[in-house]
Amino acid sequence: MSDTAPAAPQFADLGLPAPLLEALNSLGYETPSPIQAEAIPTLLAGDDLLGLAQTGTGKTAAFALPLLASIDVSMRATQALILTPTRELALQVAEALQRYAQFLPGFSVLALYGGSPFAPQFKALERGAHVVVATPGRLTDHMRRGSIKFDNMRFLVLDEADEMLKMGFADDLDAVFEKVPEQTQKALFSATMPAGVRTVARKHMREPKEIRLHSGKSSSLDTITQKVWEVANHHKLDAMTRLLEVEPVEAMIVFVRTKTASLELSERLEARGFAAAALNGDLSQQLREQVVDRLKRGLLDIVVATDVAARGLDVERISHVLNYDLPHDSESYVHRIGRTGRAGRSGTAILFVTPRERRMLHVLEKATGQKIEQQALPSADAVRNGRLSKLGTRLQKAAESTGSLHQQLVDDLLQLTNMDPLELAASLLAILPSAKTLVEPVVDLPVAPPRREVSDDRDSGLVRYKVQGGRSNGLMPKPLVDALVKHGRVQRQQIGHIKMFTEHTGVYLPPLDEATLAKLAGIEINGVALQIRAWPLPPGETERPRSPRPPRKDFAGKPRSAKPPRRS
Repeated sequence: MSDTAPAAPQFADLGLPAPLLEALNSLGYETPSPIQAEAIPTLLAGDDLLGLAQTGTGKTAAFALPLLASIDVSMRATQALILTPTRELALQVAEALQRYAQFLPGFSVLALYGGSPFAPQFKALERGAHVVVATPGRLTDHMRRGSIKFDNMRFLVLDEADEMLKMGFADDLDAVFEKVPEQTQKALFSATMPAGVRTVARKHMREPKEIRLHSGKSSSLDTITQKVWEVANHHKLDAMTRLLEVEPVEAMIVFVRTKTASLELSERLEARGFAAAALNGDLSQQLREQVVDRLKRGLLDIVVATDVAARGLDVERISHVLNYDLPHDSESYVHRIGRTGRAGRSGTAILFVTPRERRMLHVLEKATGQKIEQQALPSADAVRNGRLSKLGTRLQKAAESTGSLHQQLVDDLLQLTNMDPLELAASLLAILPSAKTLVEPVVDLPVAPPRREVSDDRDSGLVRYKVQGGRSNGLMPKPLVDALVKHGRVQRQQIGHIKMFTEHTGVYLPPLDEATLAKLAGIEINGVALQIRAWPLPPGETERPRSPRPPRKDFAGKPRSAKPPRRS
Protein backbone atom coordinates (compact mmCIF):
# COMPACT_ATOMS: atom_id res chain seq x y z
CA MET A 1 0.00 0.00 0.00
CA SER A 2 1.47 3.36 -1.07
CA ASP A 3 1.57 6.38 1.25
CA THR A 4 1.88 8.75 -1.70
CA ALA A 5 -1.05 11.19 -1.93
CA PRO A 6 -2.81 11.28 -5.30
CA ALA A 7 -1.49 14.01 -7.58
CA ALA A 8 -3.62 17.14 -7.83
CA PRO A 9 -5.53 17.27 -11.14
CA GLN A 10 -4.29 19.57 -13.87
CA PHE A 11 -6.48 21.53 -16.30
CA ALA A 12 -5.30 19.13 -19.01
CA ASP A 13 -7.01 16.29 -17.09
CA LEU A 14 -10.47 17.90 -17.09
CA GLY A 15 -11.43 17.36 -20.75
CA LEU A 16 -11.15 20.95 -21.97
CA PRO A 17 -10.47 21.54 -25.70
CA ALA A 18 -6.98 22.48 -26.87
CA PRO A 19 -7.60 26.23 -27.53
CA LEU A 20 -8.75 26.74 -23.94
CA LEU A 21 -5.79 24.78 -22.53
CA GLU A 22 -3.47 26.92 -24.67
CA ALA A 23 -5.06 30.07 -23.22
CA LEU A 24 -4.74 28.78 -19.65
CA ASN A 25 -1.09 27.93 -20.28
CA SER A 26 -0.40 31.42 -21.62
CA LEU A 27 -2.03 32.87 -18.50
CA GLY A 28 0.13 30.67 -16.26
CA TYR A 29 -2.75 28.55 -14.92
CA GLU A 30 -1.90 24.89 -14.32
CA THR A 31 -3.75 23.55 -11.30
CA PRO A 32 -7.52 24.10 -10.99
CA SER A 33 -9.02 25.31 -7.74
CA PRO A 34 -11.37 22.91 -5.88
CA ILE A 35 -14.51 24.47 -7.37
CA GLN A 36 -12.99 24.31 -10.88
CA ALA A 37 -11.88 20.68 -10.47
CA GLU A 38 -15.44 19.66 -9.57
CA ALA A 39 -17.55 22.01 -11.69
CA ILE A 40 -15.75 21.82 -15.05
CA PRO A 41 -16.20 18.04 -15.64
CA THR A 42 -19.82 18.25 -14.41
CA LEU A 43 -20.70 21.04 -16.84
CA LEU A 44 -18.75 19.44 -19.71
CA ALA A 45 -20.90 16.34 -19.16
CA GLY A 46 -24.01 18.46 -19.79
CA ASP A 47 -25.43 18.39 -16.25
CA ASP A 48 -27.08 21.34 -14.52
CA LEU A 49 -25.05 22.61 -11.57
CA LEU A 50 -25.82 24.24 -8.23
CA GLY A 51 -22.58 25.61 -6.75
CA LEU A 52 -22.11 27.03 -3.26
CA ALA A 53 -18.91 29.07 -3.43
CA GLN A 54 -17.68 32.42 -2.18
CA THR A 55 -15.98 35.04 -4.32
CA GLY A 56 -12.27 34.48 -4.82
CA THR A 57 -12.57 30.69 -5.23
CA GLY A 58 -12.14 30.73 -9.01
CA LYS A 59 -15.80 30.16 -9.82
CA THR A 60 -15.70 32.42 -12.90
CA ALA A 61 -13.36 30.00 -14.67
CA ALA A 62 -15.42 27.11 -13.28
CA PHE A 63 -18.37 28.07 -15.49
CA ALA A 64 -16.63 30.16 -18.19
CA LEU A 65 -14.37 27.37 -19.49
CA PRO A 66 -17.07 24.70 -20.05
CA LEU A 67 -19.35 27.42 -21.43
CA LEU A 68 -16.71 28.36 -24.02
CA ALA A 69 -16.22 24.68 -24.85
CA SER A 70 -19.89 24.52 -25.90
CA ILE A 71 -19.81 27.63 -28.15
CA ASP A 72 -19.93 27.23 -31.94
CA VAL A 73 -17.87 30.24 -33.04
CA SER A 74 -18.97 29.81 -36.68
CA MET A 75 -22.59 30.51 -35.67
CA ARG A 76 -23.26 34.25 -35.33
CA ALA A 77 -25.90 33.97 -32.62
CA THR A 78 -26.09 34.41 -28.86
CA GLN A 79 -25.53 30.95 -27.38
CA ALA A 80 -24.85 31.69 -23.70
CA LEU A 81 -26.18 34.14 -21.13
CA ILE A 82 -24.54 35.01 -17.80
CA LEU A 83 -26.42 37.10 -15.22
CA THR A 84 -24.56 39.06 -12.53
CA PRO A 85 -25.87 41.45 -9.85
CA THR A 86 -23.66 44.44 -10.73
CA ARG A 87 -22.06 46.24 -13.64
CA GLU A 88 -18.58 45.75 -12.23
CA LEU A 89 -18.98 41.99 -12.00
CA ALA A 90 -20.49 41.85 -15.50
CA LEU A 91 -17.44 43.64 -16.92
CA GLN A 92 -15.01 41.43 -15.05
CA VAL A 93 -16.71 38.23 -16.21
CA ALA A 94 -16.70 39.54 -19.80
CA GLU A 95 -12.98 40.37 -19.53
CA ALA A 96 -12.26 36.87 -18.15
CA LEU A 97 -14.11 35.28 -21.08
CA GLN A 98 -12.02 37.29 -23.54
CA ARG A 99 -8.80 36.08 -21.89
CA TYR A 100 -9.89 32.43 -21.91
CA ALA A 101 -11.11 32.69 -25.53
CA GLN A 102 -7.96 34.35 -26.91
CA PHE A 103 -7.31 31.32 -29.16
CA LEU A 104 -10.91 31.04 -30.40
CA PRO A 105 -10.84 33.19 -33.58
CA GLY A 106 -13.99 35.23 -34.12
CA PHE A 107 -15.32 34.84 -30.57
CA SER A 108 -17.30 37.81 -29.24
CA VAL A 109 -18.73 38.67 -25.83
CA LEU A 110 -21.02 41.55 -24.89
CA ALA A 111 -21.60 43.10 -21.46
CA LEU A 112 -25.06 44.63 -20.93
CA TYR A 113 -25.52 46.93 -17.94
CA GLY A 114 -27.33 50.09 -16.95
CA GLY A 115 -25.71 53.48 -17.39
CA SER A 116 -24.34 52.68 -20.85
CA PRO A 117 -26.01 53.69 -24.15
CA PHE A 118 -28.39 51.27 -25.87
CA ALA A 119 -27.32 51.90 -29.47
CA PRO A 120 -23.95 50.04 -29.36
CA GLN A 121 -25.64 47.20 -27.47
CA PHE A 122 -28.34 46.87 -30.15
CA LYS A 123 -25.68 46.65 -32.88
CA ALA A 124 -23.62 44.05 -31.01
CA LEU A 125 -26.72 41.91 -30.42
CA GLU A 126 -27.67 42.17 -34.09
CA ARG A 127 -24.19 40.98 -35.07
CA GLY A 128 -24.72 37.95 -32.84
CA ALA A 129 -22.46 38.19 -29.79
CA HIS A 130 -21.72 34.58 -28.79
CA VAL A 131 -21.98 35.27 -25.05
CA VAL A 132 -23.95 37.99 -23.27
CA VAL A 133 -23.05 38.97 -19.70
CA ALA A 134 -25.82 41.12 -18.23
CA THR A 135 -27.31 42.65 -15.13
CA PRO A 136 -30.98 41.68 -14.65
CA GLY A 137 -32.31 45.22 -15.05
CA ARG A 138 -30.68 45.94 -18.40
CA LEU A 139 -31.46 42.44 -19.70
CA THR A 140 -35.14 43.00 -18.87
CA ASP A 141 -35.03 46.25 -20.89
CA HIS A 142 -33.68 44.37 -23.92
CA MET A 143 -36.25 41.60 -23.49
CA ARG A 144 -39.06 44.18 -23.59
CA ARG A 145 -37.57 45.65 -26.76
CA GLY A 146 -37.13 42.23 -28.34
CA SER A 147 -33.47 42.99 -29.08
CA ILE A 148 -32.07 39.80 -27.51
CA LYS A 149 -32.86 36.39 -29.02
CA PHE A 150 -33.06 33.19 -27.00
CA ASP A 151 -33.60 30.68 -29.83
CA ASN A 152 -29.99 29.39 -29.89
CA MET A 153 -29.31 29.67 -26.16
CA ARG A 154 -27.34 26.64 -24.94
CA PHE A 155 -26.00 27.83 -21.60
CA LEU A 156 -27.45 29.97 -18.79
CA VAL A 157 -25.43 30.99 -15.71
CA LEU A 158 -26.56 32.87 -12.60
CA ASP A 159 -23.50 34.26 -10.80
CA GLU A 160 -24.05 35.42 -7.19
CA ALA A 161 -27.70 34.38 -7.35
CA ASP A 162 -28.27 35.21 -3.68
CA GLU A 163 -27.31 38.84 -4.28
CA MET A 164 -29.68 39.17 -7.25
CA LEU A 165 -32.55 37.83 -5.15
CA LYS A 166 -31.71 40.24 -2.32
CA MET A 167 -31.85 43.09 -4.83
CA GLY A 168 -35.43 42.12 -5.75
CA PHE A 169 -34.84 40.47 -9.15
CA ALA A 170 -36.74 37.22 -8.45
CA ASP A 171 -39.45 37.96 -11.06
CA ASP A 172 -36.85 39.01 -13.65
CA LEU A 173 -34.94 35.75 -13.15
CA ASP A 174 -38.14 33.72 -13.52
CA ALA A 175 -38.86 35.54 -16.80
CA VAL A 176 -35.39 34.68 -18.14
CA PHE A 177 -35.74 30.99 -17.24
CA GLU A 178 -39.09 30.89 -19.03
CA LYS A 179 -37.58 32.46 -22.17
CA VAL A 180 -34.62 30.12 -22.70
CA PRO A 181 -35.20 26.82 -24.55
CA GLU A 182 -36.05 23.86 -22.33
CA GLN A 183 -32.83 22.01 -23.22
CA THR A 184 -30.61 24.93 -22.13
CA GLN A 185 -27.94 23.84 -19.65
CA LYS A 186 -28.10 25.85 -16.43
CA ALA A 187 -25.56 26.67 -13.71
CA LEU A 188 -26.30 28.63 -10.56
CA PHE A 189 -23.57 29.90 -8.23
CA SER A 190 -24.23 31.46 -4.85
CA ALA A 191 -22.18 32.42 -1.78
CA THR A 192 -25.09 31.39 0.46
CA MET A 193 -28.02 29.06 -0.01
CA PRO A 194 -31.17 30.80 1.29
CA ALA A 195 -34.64 29.45 0.58
CA GLY A 196 -35.04 31.75 -2.44
CA VAL A 197 -32.04 30.23 -4.21
CA ARG A 198 -33.33 26.72 -3.49
CA THR A 199 -36.71 27.71 -4.93
CA VAL A 200 -35.13 28.95 -8.17
CA ALA A 201 -33.15 25.73 -8.53
CA ARG A 202 -36.19 23.56 -7.82
CA LYS A 203 -38.42 25.42 -10.31
CA HIS A 204 -36.04 25.80 -13.22
CA MET A 205 -33.20 23.25 -13.10
CA ARG A 206 -33.07 19.57 -14.10
CA GLU A 207 -31.74 17.46 -11.20
CA PRO A 208 -28.73 19.75 -10.68
CA LYS A 209 -25.51 18.34 -9.31
CA GLU A 210 -24.63 20.21 -6.11
CA ILE A 211 -21.12 21.31 -5.20
CA ARG A 212 -20.26 22.78 -1.81
CA LEU A 213 -16.94 24.08 -0.57
CA HIS A 214 -16.20 23.45 3.13
CA SER A 215 -19.83 23.69 4.24
CA GLY A 216 -20.08 27.16 2.81
CA LYS A 217 -16.81 28.42 4.30
CA SER A 218 -14.67 29.67 1.43
CA SER A 219 -11.20 28.17 1.26
CA SER A 220 -10.06 31.54 -0.09
CA LEU A 221 -10.43 32.99 3.41
CA ASP A 222 -7.49 30.83 4.50
CA THR A 223 -5.17 33.32 2.81
CA ILE A 224 -6.65 36.30 4.68
CA THR A 225 -5.48 37.47 8.11
CA GLN A 226 -8.32 39.17 9.99
CA LYS A 227 -7.66 41.86 12.60
CA VAL A 228 -9.87 44.15 14.68
CA TRP A 229 -9.00 47.54 16.13
CA GLU A 230 -11.28 49.06 18.76
CA VAL A 231 -11.55 52.77 18.06
CA ALA A 232 -14.07 55.53 18.78
CA ASN A 233 -15.92 56.99 15.79
CA HIS A 234 -14.20 60.39 16.03
CA HIS A 235 -10.73 58.77 16.02
CA LYS A 236 -11.27 56.51 12.99
CA LEU A 237 -9.54 58.77 10.46
CA ASP A 238 -6.46 59.17 12.66
CA ALA A 239 -6.43 55.42 13.32
CA MET A 240 -6.60 54.72 9.59
CA THR A 241 -3.74 57.14 8.93
CA ARG A 242 -1.62 55.27 11.46
CA LEU A 243 -2.61 51.95 9.94
CA LEU A 244 -1.30 53.16 6.58
CA GLU A 245 1.99 54.15 8.22
CA VAL A 246 2.67 50.85 9.99
CA GLU A 247 1.06 48.25 7.69
CA PRO A 248 2.79 47.17 4.43
CA VAL A 249 -0.11 48.33 2.26
CA GLU A 250 0.19 47.92 -1.51
CA ALA A 251 -3.41 48.88 -2.26
CA MET A 252 -6.48 49.06 -0.03
CA ILE A 253 -10.26 48.97 -0.33
CA VAL A 254 -11.98 50.91 2.47
CA PHE A 255 -15.64 50.07 3.05
CA VAL A 256 -18.12 52.62 4.38
CA ARG A 257 -21.91 52.45 4.64
CA THR A 258 -23.05 55.43 2.55
CA LYS A 259 -22.22 57.19 -0.70
CA THR A 260 -21.72 60.48 1.15
CA ALA A 261 -19.24 58.86 3.53
CA SER A 262 -17.24 57.46 0.60
CA LEU A 263 -16.83 60.95 -0.88
CA GLU A 264 -16.04 62.66 2.42
CA LEU A 265 -13.47 60.09 3.52
CA SER A 266 -11.70 59.96 0.15
CA GLU A 267 -11.41 63.77 0.15
CA ARG A 268 -9.99 63.81 3.69
CA LEU A 269 -7.46 61.12 2.75
CA GLU A 270 -6.40 63.09 -0.32
CA ALA A 271 -5.93 66.15 1.91
CA ARG A 272 -3.51 64.05 3.99
CA GLY A 273 -1.46 63.18 0.93
CA PHE A 274 -2.83 59.73 0.04
CA ALA A 275 -3.76 58.70 -3.51
CA ALA A 276 -7.43 57.97 -2.82
CA ALA A 277 -10.76 58.01 -4.70
CA ALA A 278 -14.39 57.17 -4.02
CA LEU A 279 -16.33 54.35 -5.68
CA ASN A 280 -20.10 54.49 -5.26
CA GLY A 281 -23.34 54.11 -7.18
CA ASP A 282 -23.65 57.84 -7.94
CA LEU A 283 -20.59 57.79 -10.21
CA SER A 284 -21.18 57.37 -13.92
CA GLN A 285 -20.12 54.05 -15.38
CA GLN A 286 -17.23 55.75 -17.18
CA LEU A 287 -15.91 57.27 -13.94
CA ARG A 288 -16.27 53.97 -12.07
CA GLU A 289 -14.28 52.17 -14.75
CA GLN A 290 -11.61 54.88 -14.58
CA VAL A 291 -11.27 54.44 -10.80
CA VAL A 292 -10.82 50.67 -11.15
CA ASP A 293 -8.34 51.10 -14.01
CA ARG A 294 -6.26 53.61 -12.00
CA LEU A 295 -6.24 51.19 -9.06
CA LYS A 296 -5.03 48.35 -11.30
CA ARG A 297 -2.25 50.49 -12.80
CA GLY A 298 -0.98 51.72 -9.43
CA LEU A 299 -2.13 55.31 -9.92
CA LEU A 300 -4.45 54.89 -6.92
CA ASP A 301 -3.61 53.19 -3.65
CA ILE A 302 -6.88 53.60 -1.75
CA VAL A 303 -10.48 53.23 -2.95
CA VAL A 304 -13.25 54.17 -0.51
CA ALA A 305 -16.28 52.15 -1.57
CA THR A 306 -19.82 51.18 -0.71
CA ASP A 307 -20.80 47.50 -0.68
CA VAL A 308 -22.81 47.52 -3.92
CA ALA A 309 -20.24 49.55 -5.90
CA ALA A 310 -17.38 47.20 -4.94
CA ARG A 311 -19.30 43.98 -5.59
CA GLY A 312 -17.20 41.71 -7.79
CA LEU A 313 -14.17 44.01 -7.74
CA ASP A 314 -11.13 41.87 -8.57
CA VAL A 315 -7.79 43.70 -8.49
CA GLU A 316 -4.77 41.54 -7.72
CA ARG A 317 -2.72 44.25 -5.99
CA ILE A 318 -5.29 44.82 -3.21
CA SER A 319 -3.31 43.76 -0.14
CA HIS A 320 -5.69 45.15 2.51
CA VAL A 321 -9.40 45.58 3.11
CA LEU A 322 -10.48 48.01 5.82
CA ASN A 323 -13.98 47.83 7.25
CA TYR A 324 -14.07 51.48 8.29
CA ASP A 325 -17.78 51.05 9.08
CA LEU A 326 -19.20 47.79 10.36
CA PRO A 327 -21.17 45.99 7.61
CA HIS A 328 -24.91 45.43 7.92
CA ASP A 329 -24.55 41.64 8.13
CA SER A 330 -22.03 38.82 8.14
CA GLU A 331 -22.58 37.98 4.45
CA SER A 332 -21.54 41.50 3.47
CA TYR A 333 -18.45 41.11 5.64
CA VAL A 334 -17.45 37.90 3.84
CA HIS A 335 -17.93 39.57 0.46
CA ARG A 336 -15.94 42.61 1.59
CA ILE A 337 -12.86 40.78 2.82
CA GLY A 338 -12.94 38.57 -0.28
CA ARG A 339 -11.59 41.56 -2.24
CA THR A 340 -8.10 40.65 -0.94
CA GLY A 341 -6.18 37.38 -0.70
CA ARG A 342 -7.07 36.49 -4.28
CA ALA A 343 -5.25 34.33 -6.84
CA GLY A 344 -3.30 32.57 -4.09
CA ARG A 345 -1.89 35.78 -2.61
CA SER A 346 -2.11 36.58 1.09
CA GLY A 347 -4.24 39.48 2.27
CA THR A 348 -5.16 41.38 5.41
CA ALA A 349 -8.68 42.38 6.49
CA ILE A 350 -8.96 44.99 9.25
CA LEU A 351 -12.14 45.90 11.10
CA PHE A 352 -12.78 49.09 13.08
CA VAL A 353 -15.31 48.61 15.88
CA THR A 354 -16.61 50.95 18.53
CA PRO A 355 -17.10 49.53 22.05
CA ARG A 356 -20.82 48.99 21.48
CA GLU A 357 -20.13 47.04 18.26
CA ARG A 358 -17.82 44.47 19.85
CA ARG A 359 -20.67 42.01 20.35
CA MET A 360 -20.84 41.59 16.55
CA LEU A 361 -17.38 40.00 16.44
CA HIS A 362 -18.51 36.49 17.33
CA VAL A 363 -21.10 36.64 14.52
CA LEU A 364 -18.39 37.52 12.00
CA GLU A 365 -16.04 34.87 13.37
CA LYS A 366 -18.77 32.27 13.00
CA ALA A 367 -19.45 33.35 9.41
CA THR A 368 -15.78 33.06 8.40
CA GLY A 369 -14.84 30.14 10.63
CA GLN A 370 -11.79 32.07 11.78
CA LYS A 371 -10.66 34.03 14.80
CA ILE A 372 -10.38 37.79 14.36
CA GLU A 373 -7.18 38.95 16.07
CA GLN A 374 -7.53 41.79 18.59
CA GLN A 375 -4.94 44.48 17.80
CA ALA A 376 -3.84 47.48 19.85
CA LEU A 377 -3.78 50.86 18.13
CA PRO A 378 -0.25 51.65 16.89
CA SER A 379 1.72 53.56 19.50
CA ALA A 380 3.51 56.82 18.80
CA ASP A 381 6.83 54.92 18.72
CA ALA A 382 5.45 52.39 16.23
CA VAL A 383 4.28 55.21 13.95
CA ARG A 384 7.66 56.95 14.10
CA ASN A 385 9.51 53.68 13.43
CA GLY A 386 7.21 52.99 10.49
CA ARG A 387 7.95 56.40 8.99
CA LEU A 388 11.68 55.92 9.55
CA SER A 389 11.62 52.48 7.92
CA LYS A 390 9.82 53.77 4.81
CA LEU A 391 12.27 56.65 4.43
CA GLY A 392 15.18 54.24 4.87
CA THR A 393 13.80 52.01 2.12
CA ARG A 394 13.49 55.00 -0.23
CA LEU A 395 17.07 56.07 0.50
CA GLN A 396 18.39 52.55 -0.14
CA LYS A 397 16.61 52.42 -3.50
CA ALA A 398 17.93 55.89 -4.34
CA ALA A 399 21.48 54.78 -3.47
CA GLU A 400 21.28 52.13 -6.21
CA SER A 401 20.85 54.82 -8.87
CA THR A 402 23.29 57.46 -7.59
CA GLY A 403 26.52 58.00 -9.48
CA SER A 404 29.63 60.13 -9.60
CA LEU A 405 27.62 63.27 -10.42
CA HIS A 406 25.63 62.97 -7.17
CA GLN A 407 28.79 62.33 -5.17
CA GLN A 408 30.48 65.32 -6.77
CA LEU A 409 27.46 67.44 -5.87
CA VAL A 410 27.82 66.39 -2.22
CA ASP A 411 31.52 67.34 -2.25
CA ASP A 412 30.66 70.73 -3.75
CA LEU A 413 27.99 71.35 -1.10
CA LEU A 414 30.36 70.40 1.73
CA GLN A 415 32.92 72.92 0.49
CA LEU A 416 30.31 75.60 -0.18
CA THR A 417 28.61 75.36 3.22
CA ASN A 418 31.59 74.42 5.40
CA MET A 419 29.38 71.75 7.00
CA ASP A 420 30.50 68.34 8.07
CA PRO A 421 28.73 65.35 6.37
CA LEU A 422 26.33 64.79 9.29
CA GLU A 423 25.23 68.44 9.31
CA LEU A 424 24.70 68.39 5.55
CA ALA A 425 22.62 65.19 5.70
CA ALA A 426 20.48 66.63 8.52
CA SER A 427 19.92 69.85 6.57
CA LEU A 428 18.89 67.95 3.44
CA LEU A 429 16.40 65.94 5.50
CA ALA A 430 14.99 69.16 6.95
CA ILE A 431 13.97 70.37 3.48
CA LEU A 432 12.72 66.95 2.32
CA PRO A 433 8.89 67.05 2.67
CA SER A 434 8.48 63.34 3.45
CA ALA A 435 11.09 63.56 6.23
CA LYS A 436 9.34 66.37 8.09
CA THR A 437 6.92 63.92 9.70
CA LEU A 438 9.85 62.27 11.47
CA VAL A 439 10.41 65.31 13.69
CA GLU A 440 6.74 66.09 14.26
CA PRO A 441 5.46 64.98 17.68
CA VAL A 442 3.23 61.90 17.57
CA VAL A 443 0.63 61.52 20.30
CA ASP A 444 -0.83 58.16 21.32
CA LEU A 445 -4.49 57.83 20.38
CA PRO A 446 -6.76 57.30 23.39
CA VAL A 447 -8.19 53.83 23.73
CA ALA A 448 -11.95 53.77 23.19
CA PRO A 449 -13.66 53.77 26.60
CA PRO A 450 -15.54 50.63 27.61
CA ARG A 451 -19.22 50.63 26.90
CA ARG A 452 -21.31 51.99 29.74
CA GLU A 453 -24.16 49.95 31.13
CA VAL A 454 -26.61 52.72 30.27
CA SER A 455 -25.42 54.39 27.09
CA ASP A 456 -26.55 57.87 26.16
CA ASP A 457 -25.26 57.43 22.58
CA ARG A 458 -27.41 54.52 21.54
CA ASP A 459 -28.37 56.32 18.36
CA SER A 460 -24.84 57.49 17.51
CA GLY A 461 -24.04 56.82 13.87
CA LEU A 462 -27.67 55.92 13.10
CA VAL A 463 -30.20 57.66 10.87
CA ARG A 464 -33.71 58.59 12.01
CA TYR A 465 -36.43 57.15 9.76
CA LYS A 466 -40.15 57.85 9.67
CA VAL A 467 -42.46 54.85 9.30
CA GLN A 468 -46.00 55.43 8.08
CA GLY A 469 -48.23 53.95 10.77
CA GLY A 470 -48.48 54.38 14.50
CA ARG A 471 -50.66 53.66 17.51
CA SER A 472 -53.88 54.36 15.61
CA ASN A 473 -52.99 51.54 13.17
CA GLY A 474 -52.14 49.11 15.94
CA LEU A 475 -48.44 49.18 15.01
CA MET A 476 -46.24 47.87 17.83
CA PRO A 477 -42.43 47.91 18.17
CA LYS A 478 -41.96 44.11 18.07
CA PRO A 479 -43.54 43.42 14.64
CA LEU A 480 -41.76 46.49 13.29
CA VAL A 481 -38.40 45.21 14.53
CA ASP A 482 -39.15 41.72 13.15
CA ALA A 483 -39.92 43.20 9.72
CA LEU A 484 -36.77 45.32 9.70
CA VAL A 485 -34.60 42.34 10.64
CA LYS A 486 -36.23 39.98 8.13
CA HIS A 487 -36.55 42.29 5.13
CA GLY A 488 -34.19 45.19 5.80
CA ARG A 489 -30.95 43.27 6.45
CA VAL A 490 -30.65 44.98 9.84
CA GLN A 491 -29.35 43.22 12.95
CA ARG A 492 -31.54 43.58 16.06
CA GLN A 493 -28.67 45.09 18.02
CA GLN A 494 -28.23 47.78 15.33
CA ILE A 495 -31.73 49.20 15.89
CA GLY A 496 -31.80 52.32 18.06
CA HIS A 497 -34.66 54.10 19.79
CA ILE A 498 -38.23 53.61 18.55
CA LYS A 499 -40.79 56.33 19.30
CA MET A 500 -44.47 55.65 18.59
CA PHE A 501 -46.81 58.47 17.53
CA THR A 502 -50.50 58.39 16.63
CA GLU A 503 -50.10 58.20 12.84
CA HIS A 504 -46.40 57.44 12.41
CA THR A 505 -43.33 56.01 14.13
CA GLY A 506 -39.75 57.22 14.44
CA VAL A 507 -36.94 54.66 14.46
CA TYR A 508 -33.14 54.95 14.43
CA LEU A 509 -31.43 52.57 11.97
CA PRO A 510 -28.12 52.16 10.15
CA PRO A 511 -28.19 53.98 6.79
CA LEU A 512 -30.43 52.05 4.36
CA ASP A 513 -29.81 52.03 0.62
CA GLU A 514 -32.53 52.68 -1.96
CA ALA A 515 -32.96 49.01 -2.82
CA THR A 516 -33.63 48.13 0.83
CA LEU A 517 -36.12 51.00 1.24
CA ALA A 518 -37.94 49.85 -1.89
CA LYS A 519 -38.05 46.28 -0.59
CA LEU A 520 -39.46 47.39 2.78
CA ALA A 521 -42.13 49.44 1.00
CA GLY A 522 -43.74 46.20 -0.17
CA ILE A 523 -44.14 44.80 3.36
CA GLU A 524 -47.41 45.09 5.30
CA ILE A 525 -47.94 45.13 9.07
CA ASN A 526 -51.55 44.97 10.26
CA GLY A 527 -52.65 45.75 6.72
CA VAL A 528 -50.57 48.94 6.54
CA ALA A 529 -47.79 49.18 3.92
CA LEU A 530 -44.41 49.79 5.55
CA GLN A 531 -43.64 53.15 3.93
CA ILE A 532 -40.31 54.33 5.34
CA ARG A 533 -38.18 57.38 4.59
CA ALA A 534 -35.33 59.33 6.15
CA TRP A 535 -36.58 61.79 8.78
CA PRO A 536 -33.69 64.03 9.86
CA LEU A 537 -34.04 66.18 12.95
CA PRO A 538 -34.29 69.95 12.42
CA PRO A 539 -30.89 71.70 12.60
CA GLY A 540 -29.65 72.09 16.14
CA GLU A 541 -32.29 69.81 17.62
CA THR A 542 -31.47 66.61 19.45
CA GLU A 543 -33.57 63.80 20.74
CA ARG A 544 -31.98 62.81 24.04
CA PRO A 545 -33.79 60.82 26.68
CA ARG A 546 -35.18 63.20 29.25
CA SER A 547 -33.39 63.44 32.55
CA PRO A 548 -35.47 62.65 35.66
CA ARG A 549 -37.36 65.76 36.73
CA PRO A 550 -36.04 67.19 40.04
CA PRO A 551 -38.47 67.33 42.97
CA ARG A 552 -40.89 70.24 42.69
CA LYS A 553 -40.51 72.99 45.27
CA ASP A 554 -43.06 75.17 46.97
CA PHE A 555 -43.08 78.95 46.69
CA ALA A 556 -40.62 79.19 49.60
CA GLY A 557 -38.11 77.13 47.67
CA LYS A 558 -38.49 74.06 49.88
CA PRO A 559 -39.15 70.61 48.46
CA ARG A 560 -42.81 69.71 48.60
CA SER A 561 -43.68 66.94 51.00
CA ALA A 562 -45.43 63.90 49.69
CA LYS A 563 -49.19 64.16 49.88
CA PRO A 564 -50.93 61.82 52.29
CA PRO A 565 -53.04 59.14 50.65
CA ARG A 566 -56.64 60.14 49.98
CA ARG A 567 -59.26 58.48 52.08
CA SER A 568 -61.84 56.50 50.27
